[in-house]
Amino acid sequence: MLDVMFLALALSMDAFAVSIGLGSKLGTQTNKPMSLAIKAGVYFGVAQAVMPFIGFLGGQGVLGWVEDYAPYIAFVLLLFIGGKMIYESFVEGIEEDFCQITHRVMLTLAIATSIDAMAAGFSLPLLGVNPFIACALIGIVTFAFSFLGVFIGRKSGTWLESKAELLGGVVLIIIAFKFLLV
Repeated sequence: MLDVMFLALALSMDAFAVSIGLGSKLGTQTNKPMSLAIKAGVYFGVAQAVMPFIGFLGGQGVLGWVEDYAPYIAFVLLLFIGGKMIYESFVEGIEEDFCQITHRVMLTLAIATSIDAMAAGFSLPLLGVNPFIACALIGIVTFAFSFLGVFIGRKSGTWLESKAELLGGVVLIIIAFKFLLV
């Protein structure tokens, strides 16, 4: 279960980084950042819970065919996702491109930040955990980080944004190497 917690933390870092960016964009323009924080938590939390489950279902269907190679496939997927997160920590965030934070924008950001979680969901059968509990934990952790990210971004600006993505990428790469050792 500790592996799932680390996976949840790592996957939530994308949404956390975007939430920091959204909070910094909000800045001190309004006295009511709670609405945006709840919106970010719900959108990102639900997307991050659903996408790994879709990946899990896909992984279950394929696992019988590639069972002997599954740890290597999980390694490559998580290594790729972690590397992508590290790369993205050095480039400008996508939330900078949006003028207004609407429900459509939030849905777009939620899907964009959770595509990686779908690929990571492939590794859930290898962790030997209940996928419902794992996906719920991923969603709850992402909700909490996204909710807090808005407030952190509002107070600190974007300096923490890239560090969150970098940390998430490093954790995913560590989990990837763990699959090779098992």
